[in-house]
Amino acid sequence: MTHAPRPESVAPQVWTGRASNRMQWVLAGVGAACLALGIVLAVGQPATTDLVPLVMSVVGCLAVGLLIIFGTVAFTHVKVQVDRECVEVRCGHIGLPRRRIPLADVSGARLAPLITPRAWGGWGYRWRPEKGTAVVVRRGPGIVIDLVGGGRRFTVTVDDPEGAVQAIAAWLRLRALPLDS
Repeated sequence: MTHAPRPESVAPQVWTGRASNRMQWVLAGVGAACLALGIVLAVGQPATTDLVPLVMSVVGCLAVGLLIIFGTVAFTHVKVQVDRECVEVRCGHIGLPRRRIPLADVSGARLAPLITPRAWGGWGYRWRPEKGTAVVVRRGPGIVIDLVGGGRRFTVTVDDPEGAVQAIAAWLRLRALPLDS
């Protein structure tokens, strides 16, 4: 995302960025296969089959399939929006999970040149006591948002993280300026 140069004292009205991971769709396909297997098991068995193992197999396949589908589709992409009030992070096609961080709670932001799922324990919405909270949808650059009070951080993978860091810094500078009477 490229923006025209602007004076240092002016922040963008709204900065938006995204990151996506097509590999998550492959995992969603695995979930759909589990779901289909559950349906085939439920429909294709004769009435003389022992009912308890059949129900357990069907319910297990359906549950695993739905969990995989919803767990992966929620993290196929992330959208980050920075405006004068907050930094908002929305995941997936319906925007859930969602995190809204008021700029009053932000002390700064910096570029993270490489965020890896391995460092955070996988893809998705993650929490590590020594690192804070993160939304990791792919391997690559992102931003680390430093939160007010006690070294808390929020990390998110996003394309054009430099633009996000600049937008957050500009809004924080404007908030710090005294108001003219």
